[in-house]
Amino acid sequence: MLAVYAAAPRPDDPLAALRIGSRPEPEVPAGHVAVTVRAASLNMHDLWTLRGVGLSADRFPMILGMDGAGTLDDGSPVVLHSMIRSAGWMGDEALDPGRTCLSGGYQGTFAERVVVPVANALPLPVELTFDEAACLGTAWLTAYRMLFVASGLRPGQTILVQGCSGGVSTALVRLGAAAGFRVVATGRSEAKRALARELGACVAVEPGARLPERVDGVFDSVGRATWPHSVRALVPGGVLVTCGATTGEPDRTELQHIFIKHLRIVGTTMGTRAELADLVRFCVSTGVRPVVGARLPMTDAREAFASMRDGDTRGKTVLVPPS
Repeated sequence: MLAVYAAAPRPDDPLAALRIGSRPEPEVPAGHVAVTVRAASLNMHDLWTLRGVGLSADRFPMILGMDGAGTLDDGSPVVLHSMIRSAGWMGDEALDPGRTCLSGGYQGTFAERVVVPVANALPLPVELTFDEAACLGTAWLTAYRMLFVASGLRPGQTILVQGCSGGVSTALVRLGAAAGFRVVATGRSEAKRALARELGACVAVEPGARLPERVDGVFDSVGRATWPHSVRALVPGGVLVTCGATTGEPDRTELQHIFIKHLRIVGTTMGTRAELADLVRFCVSTGVRPVVGARLPMTDAREAFASMRDGDTRGKTVLVPPS
């Protein structure tokens, strides 16, 4: 079958590890199902996998892709939950120390077929397309958990979303606006700021710019480049929710601001199967949908990865297998 995969870890040149070619058809163990992939979406995690982050050398070659949607062998449409709990774990999957994920412990979704545990294939309602559903399992689920589970904030409050162009940040703007938050966003270019306003942001400014007012919550996936601004933008008692550091670890912790202003710093990533089911229902009931910035055949995966590496994205990038 055709697949997009990492041949070996390449920390300094991730795209040199990228291959597009034939891989063996997956076997289907007991308790698992095979899914014919109709659409899959890119995440930053895929670039980290090409670099070998969090994956031992003996796990390569590894088919990339954490997110996807498709059909079971009986034709039933499904959306995939990419976090896989360890045997016997009964709590929150995100807190499971033995958890794994697609393109980690399991081969990923950038292929014509993927095998997952039965519980990781959720029914896909007719209101959502395969492309839309393929964007939900990582970036949108992370944003959903950040906003509705981790932050403790309420609709009507004001939030700041840093770096509005990628999957998590665009999801945060869309979800926040749909739920009744007042959303402020930052973007490096006028095009990115215009996108934020399109998605529902009340205000969009340059990174680090003075805000019209301090905010109740900040959502930061950027790290070093935005951290000081994120901390200083908060009202006393505010919360900063972080899910990543695409520009690296912050140079300064801003500890004085944190303890003097009684701020909360909360870390989270991805989410549970139940939260994904809630997110799907939220999309159906509100009409909110992911922004698909690019839709490409899997044979053009190199172009898609280069755009993500260079920060030249607008929402989510979807890959589709050959028809």
